[in-house]
Amino acid sequence: MTVLTRSNPVAQEAVSVVSPEDVHYQVVHWITGRFRIRIPRLGYDAEYAAKLLYVVSKITAVTTTRINPPARSLVVEYNPKLFGNTLAVVQAEIFQSIQSAATLPEVPLLEAEKDESSEDGANEHSISLWERLGMPAVGLGLSLGALMGVPIPGYVLASVVIAGALPVFKRAWDSIVEERQLTIDFLDGLAIALHAGHGNYFAPAFMLGLIEGGEVIRDMTARGSERASLDLLDCLGKTAFIERDGIEVEVPVKDIVEGDRVVLYPGDQVPVDGIVLRGTGLVDQCKLTGESVPVERSEGMEVFASTLLVDGQLVILTERVGNNTRAGVIVGLMQAAPVHDTRIENYAGTVANQMVVPTLGIAAGVGLMSGDIGRAIALLTLDLGTGIRVSVPTTILSALTYAAQHGVLIRSGRAIEYLARLDTIVFDKTGTLTKGHAGLTDIKVMDERFTADEILSMAASAEQGLTHPVAEAIVRHARELNMPLHDCEDWEYRVGLGVATKVCGVDLRVGSRRLMDTENICLEDLNQRFPDLNSGSCSVVYIGGDGRLIGVLLYSDPIRDESRDVISELTGAGITPHMLTGDVGRVARAVAKDLGIAPKNIYAEAFPERKVEVVKSLHDSGKVVAFCGDGINDSAALAYADVSISFAGATDIARETADVVLMEDDLRGLTLAIRIAKQAMEIVWQNTAIVALPNVGALLSGIFFALDPILAVVINNGTAILAELNGLRPLVGPGGPLPLPPVKDTQDFLADWESTHPSNPVQHVPPTHGEHEWERESGAIAPAGEPFHPVGASQS
Repeated sequence: MTVLTRSNPVAQEAVSVVSPEDVHYQVVHWITGRFRIRIPRLGYDAEYAAKLLYVVSKITAVTTTRINPPARSLVVEYNPKLFGNTLAVVQAEIFQSIQSAATLPEVPLLEAEKDESSEDGANEHSISLWERLGMPAVGLGLSLGALMGVPIPGYVLASVVIAGALPVFKRAWDSIVEERQLTIDFLDGLAIALHAGHGNYFAPAFMLGLIEGGEVIRDMTARGSERASLDLLDCLGKTAFIERDGIEVEVPVKDIVEGDRVVLYPGDQVPVDGIVLRGTGLVDQCKLTGESVPVERSEGMEVFASTLLVDGQLVILTERVGNNTRAGVIVGLMQAAPVHDTRIENYAGTVANQMVVPTLGIAAGVGLMSGDIGRAIALLTLDLGTGIRVSVPTTILSALTYAAQHGVLIRSGRAIEYLARLDTIVFDKTGTLTKGHAGLTDIKVMDERFTADEILSMAASAEQGLTHPVAEAIVRHARELNMPLHDCEDWEYRVGLGVATKVCGVDLRVGSRRLMDTENICLEDLNQRFPDLNSGSCSVVYIGGDGRLIGVLLYSDPIRDESRDVISELTGAGITPHMLTGDVGRVARAVAKDLGIAPKNIYAEAFPERKVEVVKSLHDSGKVVAFCGDGINDSAALAYADVSISFAGATDIARETADVVLMEDDLRGLTLAIRIAKQAMEIVWQNTAIVALPNVGALLSGIFFALDPILAVVINNGTAILAELNGLRPLVGPGGPLPLPPVKDTQDFLADWESTHPSNPVQHVPPTHGEHEWERESGAIAPAGEPFHPVGASQS
């Protein structure tokens, strides 16, 4: 492996100064046709990353460029034939681009991106407004002109109105043929035809405009993306390196077969499930298993597709590819989940269909007894469907609009309905309730020669330049406290163990317990002074100096700033929070205790299949269940939940599966979405009353008194307009906290649950035996094959 460096990655780290001299980089891997370059700035400067991607893509010989922010790496693939044997030419252009991107004023939008964006916009659940509303609009305009005295032949007006009503007639006929039922469309179609035949054109044209306008708005609230189109290979890299006859060959990921030897370098995504044949590396499995820190993988250990090699180098023997991998199984579970109509429920049909036959009977009876067909037409006009058809979709569309303006993308009307009825929400832990990256929490001093600040400063000096999440947390914490970072001597990084170096004259060792063991550094004094050090949610970085332990750094995946308030607000509103995680029990217990989640509602060491079981079990018990997560491992549970919630920064599969996307990556968007949904559904039922009461009253009056068809149209359409105006109220927002539950508080709910579900198979699986030493040290998940358990379950 060729390593080219511009600056010492140990002694220096890029700082956020907009100057090309400060953009440091290191070529960590190179073969003919491909560079992988580590650039620390990519980890914190998204604007620079976008500019760099643009500048490098403009180089003549470059065929592919991509950036991996978690690995702080730029991958450049180029055509070496354009340069012959002069590698320096392409090197110089790439390295110059790394510097020039820092001073680029803005990123021009590539033409290909424009085309792709336009194509995506065109394909995203497009609705032809002219096709759907053109004829009703023409009919309404012509009939209004006729009322104002424009000489338009009656047969023209009748033809246009009837043509515009063809979708209504079709829906009515389909219901008769397929469902053997007379629906509100039959009543509407009959009223429109009779009005037109009676020479009254404005009333049916106006009614038709309201009916079809409501149907269009209802369809606009449906979700446009299709779950079945998601492909696992879309979440992996396009190509990978495999060994064939002792030579590394780049092949498309889809062409890898069982038995191939896949070669991975830092920043590569693992494309297959397999066993490590050679090498040692740190693998970030957070998005697949929920582990909060990377785990070490070496010869004989298993790795999974869609995980990320953070450091080291691995050669993997492929055992499973594509949909047979663990990630592929998750996608299969997700695609097997029920697919629902994502439009708002047809409340017009639900309410009004029951009135069709009685209304037809009343209208026919009144018409026959009075001999006045006008009275019969008037009664047919007084249906409940028109007003509800237009006001309910308007309410939902207003709610979706307000939510989008405030950073919450709610993708369907159905999601609004279920959010309003929500009584149970299941959270993933890592990256959802927590920030998803390591953060220092405490420093324990074990040698009186040093202060806590001095220990932090030396540890950060040793760790600077590394891309390991824990190393970055140490350096970040030191910079936040303005601690000085010193030069290192004889620096050596040992994958999976830590760093050996000399800082300020101290022979320093920074890393895991195993590093201390290999260096014969005694930890007995630490265990005596802090016996509970490994029992909480924190993991430990050990600091050895001159052959003895001088201190330890405690780190954990910190809880999101807003998580406690969100859990408290949900609990206060009668919504029961649960937590599912692939992390170990001690970490899950500590996080749940801090957030106020009941121990019985915690599920640890849960692989994706188990997450689905928990969601289905809660749903089958009669709960309306939401699931909130951001990883590939969450996508199946997201698909099975009544409402699925994710973040804009989540994995592609999780984000595309979700019904609700929190665009600001802030959990407070969840409580906002619930408030919006509850307000919208309250308005839906208000609108039902606004429409139903006047129309039913007029219908009853029409039985005993003559009711003019025009007056019936005014009552019917007037209430529809009032309801539609009321349906715009969500545009001003819900305001206030979540409303309190109507009857039971949370304790009553929990008591009822225990009494009615004494043998819940998901909640009472016996826990596993104690945690492994390596679990306590790294916070990693239990080995595959061990059973998962709810942390708070009884051990009797």
